[in-house]
Amino acid sequence: MSESPVPRHPPSEPAAAPSFLRSLKVVAWGLIGIRKASAHQADQARTNVAHLVLAAFVIFLVFIGVLVGVVRWVTAGA
Repeated sequence: MSESPVPRHPPSEPAAAPSFLRSLKVVAWGLIGIRKASAHQADQARTNVAHLVLAAFVIFLVFIGVLVGVVRWVTAGA
């Protein structure tokens, strides 16, 4: 009568290795501000802090570049 115990929760998916693309997605979702709490907690477990800082810096540079481009485009037509 030695049955193995039945797990209460289904096995979770294996933790994926941190990647820069995942960090870019996390920063983009944070910029938009639409996020489920469960997805936020899952991303915290799967991201690297250094990748997050670098991704935030890259997105910041792209955002500033877009703003400068729009201002130059608008002022060139004036």
